Amino acid sequence: MTTLRTPGDGSFVPTSEDPPYLRLGGVEGVTALVEAFYDAMEAHEPELTALHRCDAPGRVSRQSRDHFASFLVYWLGGPAAYLETRGHPRLRMRHGHVAVNEAMRDAWLRSMQRALDGRGVDGGVRRYLDQRFAEVADFLRNTGG
Repeated sequence: MTTLRTPGDGSFVPTSEDPPYLRLGGVEGVTALVEAFYDAMEAHEPELTALHRCDAPGRVSRQSRDHFASFLVYWLGGPAAYLETRGHPRLRMRHGHVAVNEAMRDAWLRSMQRALDGRGVDGGVRRYLDQRFAEVADFLRNTGG
């Protein structure tokens, strides 16, 4: 029998049997989160949207959305198809062509928070994801301001 790790304080500690990927609803849930993320970005953060490959003005491309969904599935503990098709994430390298400052980091985090809110993600999983997304977003900063 597998025991899921949810400490008494309501926090969430992922395990291989209980990754965030499953808590979000698998591929479909993570893909829906990505769609909500880009929709929130397009609605509220036009400067950030403009930095992405777009299919139409103000609309992030299907390819960008699909790449992020594939990465997020893998990063959250799901199947590793991203690694098989795109290789190691190398996040800093892949984002190195863009000057990522605090304002951009914060805009990205606001978009993700709106997406998580819209998808009803709460409790220990939400606290865990908020912390992890903030850590990665801050890690990607490569310029001051």
